[in-house]
Amino acid sequence: MSLVKDRYEVEGMTCASCANSVESMLSHVEGVKSASVNFADSSVLVEHEPEVATPDKLQAAVEEIGYSLIINQKAGEESREEREEQKLRYTRLKLMVAMALSVPVVLIAMLLPGIPYADWIMLALSVPVIFWSGKEFFIIAYKRARHFSANMDTLIALGTGAAFLFSAFNTFFPGYLRSRGLEPHVYYEVAAIIVALILLGRYFEERAKSRTSAAIKKLVNLGVKTARVIRGGVELEVPIGEVEKGDIILIRPGEKVPVDGKITEGKSVLDESMITGESIPVEKGAGDTVIGATINKTGSFQMVAERVGSETMLAQIIRLVQEAQGSKAPIQKMVDRIASVFVPIVIVIAILSFVAWSVWGPEPEITYAMIAAVTVLIIACPCALGLATPTAIMVGIGKGAERGVLIKNAESLELAHKLNAVVLDKTGTITQGKPEVTDVLWDLSPDARQEASYVVYAMESQSEHPLAMAVVNHLKPENSQAILLDSFDSVTGKGVKASFNSKRFLIGNRRLLDENGVNVSPFLLEEVERLSREAKTIIYVAQDSEAVAVIAIADTIKETSKAAIASLQQMGLAVHMLTGDNRQTAEAIGEQAGVDYIKAEVLPADKAAYIKELQASGLKVAMVGDGINDSPALAQADLGIAMGTGTDIAIESAEITLIRGDLEDIVTAIRLSNETVKTIRQNLFWAFIYNVTGIPIAAGVLYPFTGFLLNPMFAAAAMAFSSVSVVTNSLRLKAKTLK
Repeated sequence: MSLVKDRYEVEGMTCASCANSVESMLSHVEGVKSASVNFADSSVLVEHEPEVATPDKLQAAVEEIGYSLIINQKAGEESREEREEQKLRYTRLKLMVAMALSVPVVLIAMLLPGIPYADWIMLALSVPVIFWSGKEFFIIAYKRARHFSANMDTLIALGTGAAFLFSAFNTFFPGYLRSRGLEPHVYYEVAAIIVALILLGRYFEERAKSRTSAAIKKLVNLGVKTARVIRGGVELEVPIGEVEKGDIILIRPGEKVPVDGKITEGKSVLDESMITGESIPVEKGAGDTVIGATINKTGSFQMVAERVGSETMLAQIIRLVQEAQGSKAPIQKMVDRIASVFVPIVIVIAILSFVAWSVWGPEPEITYAMIAAVTVLIIACPCALGLATPTAIMVGIGKGAERGVLIKNAESLELAHKLNAVVLDKTGTITQGKPEVTDVLWDLSPDARQEASYVVYAMESQSEHPLAMAVVNHLKPENSQAILLDSFDSVTGKGVKASFNSKRFLIGNRRLLDENGVNVSPFLLEEVERLSREAKTIIYVAQDSEAVAVIAIADTIKETSKAAIASLQQMGLAVHMLTGDNRQTAEAIGEQAGVDYIKAEVLPADKAAYIKELQASGLKVAMVGDGINDSPALAQADLGIAMGTGTDIAIESAEITLIRGDLEDIVTAIRLSNETVKTIRQNLFWAFIYNVTGIPIAAGVLYPFTGFLLNPMFAAAAMAFSSVSVVTNSLRLKAKTLK
């Protein structure tokens, strides 16, 4: 039976272990070969036999453990953004209710415990927090318990449930403990504030996840909606979906190429930076290949459609991004791994405590047994455990933002310190990303040079060629006076012609000079040879029949690139450079920047494949880029880092964005990761040290020797103190230096 691959949206996942549970549950459905959850965009890719593992069966399996599967794909695509916004609003509402009601409960418990009906007021305020704002914790914990698994929701449900039920019992039946000589304490503030704090973390997580699909949406929007097709000698504008292989398509200046194909008639200059990443536009003529979504800058041309629909390079880039994101195994958070073992241990200890006190405890045995069991559950409450990672992450992300490093999620911040290799795109990452004049060499006397400079400035100001702007920007400071040319003409693919004061001027490539019988002096030829070895683009300037100047244009490296690459190497990272440019240019830039490895003439798919090769060798790889062509590699890498000066799609595909577009900020991001991970480990140590020492005391191990049995109120205080210590330790990150 044939297998198909379907992608479904999953609702309700709150942690990496949730993603693992969905994956595991679907994998065990009959007819499913594999299931891969992409936690980043809340989707799952299922390879299955459609007749056996029907969408309804897949949906039922997921719902059995507390999550939802959107099987109506059309409705899902049309309303996903709306559902994400509704979900975010709902989470925000639950958080606001929890905060508004839990704060008064804490104030009453701590400052006004003696007011009339205090317990009943706290009960009334806590009920909406526990049973409305926090109901999902209990629902998911119950459904996971049916499958003998646990996560943070289980811990939260146990801790808050034990505190609330014990408090409610003492509120309704205060005489039970008083008749046995014990004061009936309540712990509503413990239950309420835990729910509020955990919801606060969940809200920030949902807000970040709601933006993760933007990269794919923007890639889709790059394509055109219609194409101008010539059929039967008639020009028709048809929807892009109706373009067929073999169609002749007309492209005018300023328009996007609709599909991949070849030019059959005409010439032009095309901006292919969205595919190649290279800032210098490419001249194209009959027989040359053109790529969909690239921009036609100057002339009109006709092309034949060769690859349409899902076969175009843009469609392949979209697929590569989706597959790379989906192939990332969700990072199993340390807390979730510990929780799967910690929860059963706590439950067992609580049960053993209850049994031990019931059998060997003093009178009233049941009372002591209940207090011991509840105290164990309260002191094991996961508030500090739940805050250990998010508080450090929030401070770390905030500190990164202050330094111009925007970090999209906790996983990327945790991962940065594990990197072994950094792969850098060339254009716009190591280099400025735009052509600049690097050399102007004249073969004229100073007086004649000034007039020629005025003419060159005037000619390039009228030229439509993208390189002309670089010349204009370079000459502008010395050309305050505008001159009026006698004539001006553009020669497609070669340059421009003009006349001034009865003199003929040419600016363009060597072909333009040769066709017009222009002589080039040995001095200029020698300089052209030298500049060409440096991988620079050469523009000739001719006056009458003699070449009078050459202008060299190149994409120069940023001032800080070399120092940043050296810092990365000192940290033990291998630095690779990828570029779609030719090998000569790549080697020239790579040598200037000091990178370890260079790979030139690569397409977007090649970049992603290069990352895969490094990962297959056991390396943790970061990819740094700024263009649309980098998005598959950014998504494939263990850590994607985008330059803030680049495209929105590159930024959305990456986990970290460097606002200034400065490579030195990569060093900052890695050092920030080191400090944050160190803080997380410290927080987890303090969170668990309380449990390791507190749980045995709560169970009553000291009673036979000292007669001491921990009061649940002090257990709650210890739990609260552990939370304070974790938050305080996280705030220390703000004072850390990252140099």
